[in-house]
Amino acid sequence: MVKNSSKKRLLPLAAMEKILKLSGAERVSDKAKEALKDMIEDIAAEIAENAVKLTVHSGRKTVKAGDIKLAAK
Repeated sequence: MVKNSSKKRLLPLAAMEKILKLSGAERVSDKAKEALKDMIEDIAAEIAENAVKLTVHSGRKTVKAGDIKLAAK
């Protein structure tokens, strides 16, 4: 699994706040936004890694939507 050990922001914290508010939160702490961002990025990295493996196994160089969907299962 790919670890996002650096504190790079691949996903904006504002998007995390929006997701939490759309889920019913009235207020969201900065630490909650950061925690959600970290979890989503970790899960996305794992899915991407598995999708690339499926792509290579299929003899392709292009990752397709089906690879992502299959890797997410």
